[in-house]
Amino acid sequence: MKESQHPNRPAATPTSSGNPVEAGSAFPNPLQPTRQQPVELGRRRHQHKRIRDPELRQQLREHRRRRLRRHGRRAYIRSVYFLPSMATLGNAICGFASMYVASLDRSEPNPDAWTTWFQVHNFVAAAYLILIAMLFDALDGRLARFTRHTTDFGGQLDSLADVISFGCAPAFLALHLFKAIHPEHWPWAMTVPGIPPMVSRLVWAIGALYVSCAALRLARFNVSNAHGEQHHFSFLGLPSPGAGGAIAALVLMQQDLSLAQWHNSVITSIASSAACACVWCLPIVVLATGLLMISNVRYPHLVNRYLRGRRSIGRLILVLAFVLLFLVAHRYVLAIGMVLYALMGPASMAYARLRNRGTKSVAA
Repeated sequence: MKESQHPNRPAATPTSSGNPVEAGSAFPNPLQPTRQQPVELGRRRHQHKRIRDPELRQQLREHRRRRLRRHGRRAYIRSVYFLPSMATLGNAICGFASMYVASLDRSEPNPDAWTTWFQVHNFVAAAYLILIAMLFDALDGRLARFTRHTTDFGGQLDSLADVISFGCAPAFLALHLFKAIHPEHWPWAMTVPGIPPMVSRLVWAIGALYVSCAALRLARFNVSNAHGEQHHFSFLGLPSPGAGGAIAALVLMQQDLSLAQWHNSVITSIASSAACACVWCLPIVVLATGLLMISNVRYPHLVNRYLRGRRSIGRLILVLAFVLLFLVAHRYVLAIGMVLYALMGPASMAYARLRNRGTKSVAA
């Protein structure tokens, strides 16, 4: 008896190639869709329009709807991968614009109204551009982690942008501000006009050292960086945005003290002396922040460490007070806050050493 005529087996059905396939076989005819095939048939676009069985067409529509609901968010996120790179490039552009604005000559006439405004407020605008670069730097990391697209290319591009915005631009701004102060403010103005060559070279060397430290710090960060939000609760060394932001905020406070209109002559004299002191402190701040960037001092990530998750009412009130003070006098709050953040690392390290020494002496 032939195999196809066995009484206990179902009859075989011919396929398009002419080879018979049994009805109960594991290889059903692909031209005869069954209820177990909606996934295979749903992969082709508009294929459900060629299916005449209304029940099967309904199953294909439902399957396609569930698949789009399941993968729609992921497909949308994949389509916005360019946003982190755009934010990183915005960071670099702000750093370059800060250097360009800081180098504008106020005495040179210009027909462009925007350029004229930047000439008059060159140091203030350059400092604000560095702070805007900080916002772009914070935004690109958030976008990269949100889109689940943290790649080595993005990390390298971010470090290159940080070298421009928080390495070259702050040192360039501090150097130009130091040289642009009127000669009558210097203690040697009665004997030597302008800045002595030795002081000018020293300030330039401090700026060059700061740029070198920023590049070394970012190279070390690239080597030891781990992707993911859980790995960003502290930094080894002062972060480059914190160093650049401290210099930019100090420039903003100095400009506010020197250019603000005070109604009292005593307050005006005090503000002028404070502005001159800020200029003298600027090379020291540049040198200190540059060395802190390559140090082994731990700095906390303020947002991830102190603001994420459930916090106490006292911390909420403290943050609210900081925001209100920022709205009242943002230049002074930024300058004092960022300088204190730069000093937080050494102060915490010194306190921990003193505490360990006291514990060892008590145990002995």
